[in-house]
Amino acid sequence: MNLKLSLFFNNFSSKVTRATGHPLASVFAFCIILVWVILGPVFHFSDTWQLVINTGTTIITFMMVFIIQQSQNKDTMAIQLKLNELIACTQTASNRLIEIEELTPEELNQLKLFYVKIAALSKVENDIHTSHSIDEAKASHLRKMKGS
Repeated sequence: MNLKLSLFFNNFSSKVTRATGHPLASVFAFCIILVWVILGPVFHFSDTWQLVINTGTTIITFMMVFIIQQSQNKDTMAIQLKLNELIACTQTASNRLIEIEELTPEELNQLKLFYVKIAALSKVENDIHTSHSIDEAKASHLRKMKGS
């Protein structure tokens, strides 16, 4: 995609998302609906009168889906990068969690099971300050397997 167009859409979507998330945007939308309702008797509640609000809300909703998704994608990427930095700079953190969002649902579920086991270990020890990692759980499991 053209860089200028991409930058324009990014800036545009950020501004629109912030503006539409403001309480005044809700007040404005309510006022539009109120004007539409008040004009109902003037237009004898005609099909055209109903079509105006239906068409307007459909167009706005359709456009907002793409605008909000753009902002959401940018925010999600920023959060992922911040989390990756925290994982990368922490010695005891598992680097396997960097780029975890690229794993398949099956791989994520398997990883979740490791964390369920780690949570169970913490409950058994009855100490909320005890910390475990996937690597510790795996090493402990291997030690147990060698012992049996």
